[in-house]
Order: sequence, then structure tokens, then C-alpha cells
Amino acid sequence: MTKTIGLMSLFLSTLLLASPAVAELKIGYLDLSRVLEDSPQYAAARKSLQKELDRRERDLRAKAEQLKKLEDKFKRDSKVMSEGEARRLERDILTRQRQLKNSRDEYRDELSLRQNEERKKLLQEVAEVVKQIGKDEGFDLILTPESVAYRSPRVDISDKVLSRLKKK
Repeated sequence: MTKTIGLMSLFLSTLLLASPAVAELKIGYLDLSRVLEDSPQYAAARKSLQKELDRRERDLRAKAEQLKKLEDKFKRDSKVMSEGEARRLERDILTRQRQLKNSRDEYRDELSLRQNEERKKLLQEVAEVVKQIGKDEGFDLILTPESVAYRSPRVDISDKVLSRLKKK
């Protein structure tokens, strides 16, 4: 990262010294994290994702409760059950434990996948808005925090991007 910042600084200073036309160079800065978190699309995606996954969470909780009841029953009644019944109940508990673990793993994987899908979609939308602002307002270069060592608040276009995202 330090190497990237150094190279970017060298590039910009070379650009500034190399050409008198650079005085007209218009550079903008985008706080991508802030734009993503403050955009209405992010809030809508989070809400939609939460609705989508609430049902799965309820199912997992219900399965965990059923499993707990069976475990309690086994602890309480295994001494008075026949050996065959106790073995069947114990196998049923072990099977349900594996199924619950697999369901939880699937849920985590699906959650991660869906979050990544929503983030990618939002990043594409932000990129379109940034390009449009760049064209509309004559920016030559728009940077993000990953490639900036210093920025002046006057080059920050994050509010403009948020404003246009809110209009979509």
C-alpha cells in the first residue's frame, strides 16, 4: 500500500511538473466506504437481505429447540428406556446435530454470498454515478482512499455521489 501511495504521488508530481496544461487538471476524491454505507441502496439491500434471511434464522432456532428437547429427554429418560429405544434416540440426536451444523454452515455461506452479491451490485451503481459526475463536471481524475496520501475537502465528491444515488 505504501508503495502504491508512493507511486501515485510520484505520478501526480511528475504530471504537475511536466505540463503547463496540468494547471487545469481537475481531481476529485471519493470516500467509497462512506458512500456505500450512507447510500439508500445500501439500507434497502440490508433490509431486503435481512427479510430474506430471517426465515432461515427462525428455522434454525426451531431446529435447535427441538434438538435441545430431545437431548433433555435423553438425559432424563435414558435410564428407564429400553436399550434399543435409547440407542435410536441417541442416533436421532446425533443426526439432528449434524443436520443443524450443516444448516448453520449453509446459512453462513449463503449470507456471505448474498452480501457479496449486493455489495457488487451497489459498487457497480456507484461506479456509474461517479463516471457520470466525472463527465458532467469535467473531472480528469477521481481517487479513492486506497490511492490517496492526502486530500483537500474541496475535492471530495462523496456528497454529490450520495445525492445522485438518493435520486435513483
